[in-house]
Amino acid sequence: MNTLETVSAPLTIEPISIASSAMLCELSISVWTGRKLDKKASAEVTADNGAARGVANVHKKLLGNCQELQAIQKYCANARNLHYGMTMPWSDVGMRLLPTAQYFKYHKAMTDIENEFSRLYEVFCNAYDWEITQAQAKLGQLFNQAEYPTVDSIRRKFGFRLTYIPLPDAGDFRLDIQNEALADVETQYKSYYATQVQNAMHDVWQRLFKVLKNMSDRLDYASKEDKKIFKDSLVGNVIAMVELLSVCNVSGDTQMETARIKLEEALRGVTADGLREDAYLRSETKRTVDEVISSLPSLDF
Repeated sequence: MNTLETVSAPLTIEPISIASSAMLCELSISVWTGRKLDKKASAEVTADNGAARGVANVHKKLLGNCQELQAIQKYCANARNLHYGMTMPWSDVGMRLLPTAQYFKYHKAMTDIENEFSRLYEVFCNAYDWEITQAQAKLGQLFNQAEYPTVDSIRRKFGFRLTYIPLPDAGDFRLDIQNEALADVETQYKSYYATQVQNAMHDVWQRLFKVLKNMSDRLDYASKEDKKIFKDSLVGNVIAMVELLSVCNVSGDTQMETARIKLEEALRGVTADGLREDAYLRSETKRTVDEVISSLPSLDF
C-alpha cells in the first residue's frame, strides 16, 4: 500500500510547457446575501446578558427563509463545485487551469449554468417586493424598511462572469527592463510555473486517490455476513475520474496515463449490481484498484 508521504523533489527551472494543452479560466459569481447586522439588537442582547460590548452580534435574514433567494444561493454553490471539479488549481487569486480538451464540455456546462442563474435571479427579483411585505411579519420589531435596497439596486448585486485567459509560457516574457533584472523575473516565473503545474497534477492525483480508496474500502468483504452497503455511484464516480484523467493529464504524465488505461480496462462493463452479486468480480476489481493505489506517486494525500 502506498505510504503517501511527502517527497521533497528539487524544483526544475526548465518546466515542461503546457501552454498549448491548457488555458486559465476565472469564474466570478456574485449573489446578494440578504443578511444585515442589526447594531441595536446586538447591543440589547449584550446588555440583557451582562456581556461585554462587542462579544455578540445579531445578523438578520432580511427576507427570512425566502425560497427564491435560497434557490439562487444553493445553485451558485453547486455551480462553483462543478467549476472546481472540471478544472485544476493554478493560483490563489481565483484562476483555475482548464485543459484544452475539456474546453467545449466546460464551456457548455457554464453557459447552461449562466442561463439558469439568470432565470433564477429574475424569479427572485419579480418576487422581491412581495417578500419584503412577508418579511415585516417575520421580523417583527427587527424590521426596518430602510435596510431594503430597491429592485434596481438588487439586480446589480447579482453577477456572473466567466473569463478565459491564455496560459503564458514559462519563457514568454517581453519586458523592457535590463537583462539582469529580466533574467531574475524569468527565473522566478519558471519556478512559479513549475510549482503550479506540479500542484495542478497533484490535485488530480488526490482526487483519484479519494475515489479509489473509497471503492477499495467498500469492496473489502468476501461473504454475505460481512457485506458492505454501497451506492451505484461508487462505480460511476471512478469511471468519471478515469475520464477526467484523459483530459487533465496536461503534462503528458506517463504514470497517470498508465493508471487510466489499467482502470479503464478493469472497469469496462462493471456495474454496481455486478459487484454486489459476484464475489470474484468484486475481488478482482478491488485487487486492480489496490494495485493502482499502490502505484500512485508518494505525495501528501
